[in-house]
Amino acid sequence: MTDQKLILLLKTCITIGICLIVTGIYLHNFNETVEAMGVTGIVISAMCVAFGMVLSLPTKMYLTFILVKHEANNNQ
Repeated sequence: MTDQKLILLLKTCITIGICLIVTGIYLHNFNETVEAMGVTGIVISAMCVAFGMVLSLPTKMYLTFILVKHEANNNQ
């Protein structure tokens, strides 16, 4: 896999992760159906936020590492 494809894949993971986090926040705060579900609704919104964090945070660190490494190679 080339670096460009890897970077595109990582950016896609970040985007999906952020969308899941926003969806979880929306479900928790603004959706009356999830509120009526009780504990199950809380678990659904929490899982959206959790999976969003899993997708976005490590991907950001890895993408930053790749970009710093790329810039260091360009400076030499």
